[in-house]
Amino acid sequence: MFASVLTQGDFMKTCLVVDDSKVIRKVARHILETLNFQVSEACDGREALDSCLASAPDVILLDWNMPVMSGMDFLRALRDSSIPTRPKVVFCTTENGMAHIRAAIEAGADEYVMKPFDRETLESKLQIVGMA
Repeated sequence: MFASVLTQGDFMKTCLVVDDSKVIRKVARHILETLNFQVSEACDGREALDSCLASAPDVILLDWNMPVMSGMDFLRALRDSSIPTRPKVVFCTTENGMAHIRAAIEAGADEYVMKPFDRETLESKLQIVGMA
């Protein structure tokens, strides 16, 4: 007789927080963990892409302006990658012009959240993309 025990961790959604600001990553991690996400972090798009190729998260919280590889360059690289299931992407930025929002959506983002954000705002964006 085999019994398998499922822990809460088996059902946790995963989120990759990509931001060059350690403070933003820490705040986002705290919020996401209260929403029962398992959180990993990357400080730029290149690190994020490597992480996604190794193990794709369910959702990515993505900063726009970063060194090494920007959020837009990361989005295009992710779209062109061989990842079997594409994570949901929520762009997280101080850029609020309609042209920026349109460009992000056209590049493959699923949703958009303005910095600074709070738990309620982030949770509502995650609900919109089906992740909360």
